[in-house]
Amino acid sequence: MTQYRKKPVIIEAFRWMPEQVRMDGEYPLPDWIKEGNTIVNGDCLEIFTLEGVMRANSGDWIIKGVKGELYPCKPDIFEATYEAVKG
Repeated sequence: MTQYRKKPVIIEAFRWMPEQVRMDGEYPLPDWIKEGNTIVNGDCLEIFTLEGVMRANSGDWIIKGVKGELYPCKPDIFEATYEAVKG
């Protein structure tokens, strides 16, 4: 069996916290999420992907992949996989 290591890639990520809704009823989402194929549905952020609708629940991370695709990631997986980039 051959082993492989994931290439180091810098991604953009945002933690979905629907309880942080602003006074005007808007969610403080970065533009790259607003411009993606997403919709807020209650406390969930629904992300429309080629694989179907994926849901981000409160506390999940939204990741922008290397080709601009969006997908949710559970906090424990995010913490095990990613670290902050200084700069």
